[in-house]
Amino acid sequence: MKILVTPTSLQPDKNSKALERLKKFSDNLTFNNTGRPLTEEELIPLLKDCDGYIAGLDNITKKVIESCPRLKVISRYGTGTDRVDLKAASEHHIAVTNTPGANAEAVGELAFGLALSIARKIPSLSVRTSKGEWARSTGMELAGKTIGIIGLGAIGRVVARCAQGFSMKVISYDPFMDASYASEHGIEVRSFEELLSQAEIITLHLPLTDQTRHMINSETIQLMKDNVILINASRGGIIDETAACEGLKTGKIGGLGLDAFEKEPPVDSPLLAFDNVVATPHTGAHTKEAAENMAVLAVENLISVLTDQTCPYIVN
Repeated sequence: MKILVTPTSLQPDKNSKALERLKKFSDNLTFNNTGRPLTEEELIPLLKDCDGYIAGLDNITKKVIESCPRLKVISRYGTGTDRVDLKAASEHHIAVTNTPGANAEAVGELAFGLALSIARKIPSLSVRTSKGEWARSTGMELAGKTIGIIGLGAIGRVVARCAQGFSMKVISYDPFMDASYASEHGIEVRSFEELLSQAEIITLHLPLTDQTRHMINSETIQLMKDNVILINASRGGIIDETAACEGLKTGKIGGLGLDAFEKEPPVDSPLLAFDNVVATPHTGAHTKEAAENMAVLAVENLISVLTDQTCPYIVN
């Protein structure tokens, strides 16, 4: 069987445990050597005669899927499937799998790190100190503040644990809220509007869907407290970046932490001109531990589908 492997973190010299397992299954592996996600035009010639596909953040369109008559499984290295045309995959009887929870610790820790960095102005103070300045700047303590977690899945739960370690009050909104988990772990449940109006720090942990796209917009930003810190380590399209830029200008948003952008990389983004914006290159899942966890699970998902075994992580 021929397998295409495109995640930039899953290369022949990395994640040896996962690749050893994959090589035992197939000796016909093709890798992505561009160092970035592949476009539609790049994917088609690589994928057209493959049986399986371990996918990074490539654009897996209907045209790509229709060009691959042998393909049986798209095994996402990660949780999100917003770059996969799930309808087309289903119509062509291609299973799509993902790796939920495998990178939760890594992404959750980064999200909380962004909040702490903004609250204490760590990046900007580091730059000024490196330039020889000895700046005096007043930050904000997190202890006693309220953090609002939108999306209490595996990643949101990591953020909640981190916040409680800093003696923060944790409130959460999730359209599929597990109320028993929240109650057991001291997390107070709120409506979406209540959370926006009560939290000093708001962090987003949702997939990008038609329902969540631009859920943070000019109207919902106005419901927030003044000088709110807003964190997005999920998908860029959840925040309307034009509205966020205006919120930064007016001071409604006191700080913005972004590990995801509507356009990646965010070339010429006006958001990057603000010194209270901390930006990282969609790196939440990029830890040694998370990379290994995702790689192992992505490989196991692919093999399970191709050998007609039960796979619990099929999303379509």
